[in-house]
Formats: sequence, C-alpha cells, structure tokens
Amino acid sequence: MEILKVNPLSPKDLEELGLSWHMDTDNTSYVSDEIIEVTEQEAQDYYNATNELYDMYIEAGQYVIDNRLFFELGIPFNLIEAIEMSWAEEVHWHLYGRFDLAGGIDGKPIKLLEFNADTPTMVYESAIIQWAMLKKNGFDESLQFNNLYEALGDNFKRMITLGDDISNFGAIYEGWKILFSSIQGSEEEENTVRLLEVIAKEAGFKTDFCYAHEAHLDESLGLSYAEENFEFWFKLIPWESIATDEPEMATLITAMIRNKNTIFLNPAYTLMFQSKRMLKILWDLFPNHPLLLETSFEPLANKKQVKKHAFGREGESVSILDNAGNALIVKEGNYGNYPEVYQEFVDLNTYNNSFYQANVFYAYEACALGFRKGGEILDNLSKFVSHKIK
Repeated sequence: MEILKVNPLSPKDLEELGLSWHMDTDNTSYVSDEIIEVTEQEAQDYYNATNELYDMYIEAGQYVIDNRLFFELGIPFNLIEAIEMSWAEEVHWHLYGRFDLAGGIDGKPIKLLEFNADTPTMVYESAIIQWAMLKKNGFDESLQFNNLYEALGDNFKRMITLGDDISNFGAIYEGWKILFSSIQGSEEEENTVRLLEVIAKEAGFKTDFCYAHEAHLDESLGLSYAEENFEFWFKLIPWESIATDEPEMATLITAMIRNKNTIFLNPAYTLMFQSKRMLKILWDLFPNHPLLLETSFEPLANKKQVKKHAFGREGESVSILDNAGNALIVKEGNYGNYPEVYQEFVDLNTYNNSFYQANVFYAYEACALGFRKGGEILDNLSKFVSHKIK
C-alpha cells in the first residue's frame, strides 16, 4: 500500500465543512492525516466489483421473495408485507447504499464483507471531506473515484423518471416533496440527513426537515409536517429498529405503502440487503464466486472465520474465530439476540500494523471510494481515510 502522510484538516476546517463529529471518544481526530494512493485500474476494479455485487443482491432479493426466506434472514415478521410491496413496485427506489470490501490493493482480490443498504454512514466524509483533503494538500481534486454528491442528485431524479434517462426530469416533475428526518440528538445523523436534503433541493425537489418524532404519519392521509403533505419520507432510522422498537409505526408504514400515499427511503426491501445473513444466500446462489467469501448459518469447519449477527453496526457483537471455533477477538455489543452468520475470514489491507477496509457507495451505480482504518474488527473508533488516484 502507498499511503501519503498529509496536512490534516483542522477542527475549524472540519466544522466549517459541517463535520462536527470530528473527535473520537479517545480524544483523537476521526479523520486520518493520510491519503491512500490507488491506481486507475484499482479504482476501476472497485467500480466493477460493486456494480456486479449489486446485481447479485437483486437476484438474491428475488430469490428470498420467491422462497419466502424472511425468517432465515432474521427479518421481523411485521415488516414482511412492507418488504414485499416495496419490492413489487418500481416507485420504491433504492437511493443509496455502501459496500464494505476487503482487498483491492497490491493485487489482493476484492471480497465482499457486507452491504450497508439501509442507513449507511460516511456520506459526509466520502462526498465532502475527501475532496477537501485533496484541496488542502494541493492535489487535483478530480483525482478521485468520487462522484457521490452528483450521483445522489441524479438518483433523486430517477425516483421520478424510474430509469436511467433523467434528461426529461423537468418535463415530468410535478412538485414532488421530500421530508427528511433523523432522530433528535445525533449531530452526525442530522447533518448527514441535512446534506441529503441539500442535494435533493439542488436536484429540483421541494424539501423540509424535521426530527422523526415530529413527522405525522396517517394510514389514509399519508405523511405531513407543519400542515404540509409530503410524498416521500427519508428517515435515517434502521428498518429493524422500527420493527422491534416501534411496532406500531411498522404497522402504520405498511398500511401507508399499501394505500400508496407515501414512499419511504430507503425502501423496506433494503432490510433484506442489510441483513448479514444475506451473505449466505449469495454464497448459495453464487458458490465460489471470486467476490464472495464462504458463508454459512452454522460454524464453518476447519476455517478461520468471522461470527456476525443478522444486524449490527460499528463492529458490535462480532467475533473472529480460529479454525477450531475458538474466539480470537471478541467485540461485545447489543446485537447478539439476532441470529448468527459465519463468514470465512479474510485479511484486510494492512500498513504499519493498522487495517484498512475499502468502502464503496452505490447510487444507481458505484460512485465513491473511501477507506476506514482501525483494528481487525473496525469499530466506532475507526478513522476515515481519503484516497487519491495516482
């Protein structure tokens, strides 16, 4: 790996850019003072791999629907109908997601670790901070695999055109409105949602923001806030959290989808993709595919492996097991009640005893590369690392 030590963005720089969550709990900067150099071919390989993986997820999603494998994915029963309805109608458009990948540098094969398809973080860092890091250090800002901002704007338009041709967006746009919401109390989530709102507004939509508890959902009348109705609701609340923590909301949302008065972003079907147990379905459908790691609902025999759960974030409730199934590294967490999944272990890219994981955003197509740096299990103390193309 080729890593450049560079001048970091100062706390003032980051706050002026809107990144208020720039200090980790150990009082170190969340944004690394490094830039990873990749070749044009490596960037192209990340692009190609992510596009192929998304197509595979679409095929696997249809397989889950056809064979009703929701229980196998750990999906709560009270969202199954919402998933099926959102899958069946194209108007429920997947806005964006983020693939976590191992390899891709120094000739190491790219391997899928998981897909954050519902509420992925790192939008701000990938779309804004990487660009600022290059500019701060005198590099050409175009030397990145990174058009996330533009791709999101185009994909907002595709929610209306329902296809790749967005040139006639203005002709069919009828003043559709999107309400953007986050949970009150998280600066990162709120600023991420507000950035998405800015992108949607620039794309031509009428928008507003409120905290999730301020939005009014009605089975018959749809979504409203401040006496105004909205056709779309972008809510940065994981679907599995709605199902388990807000079951009445899950029932209400299902009724609203059934009555076709509100479209929810990201769609309910992204919960299938979000489930790490989908990795086993992919392995069943595409055995020994070069982008996949062997994955099972049961411990793998005689292989070093990673034990995960159907849902989880920031490395919580993840363990690395040796060939005999003994735990080598354990990260405790709050996701242990979800069913397990076992994935073949693969080394991350390494440099000076640190581990680097590639992250590629997908918004209609692969559109942005970034990296995270940390231990063998990346957790909430991992650092964001920018990249540049040589």
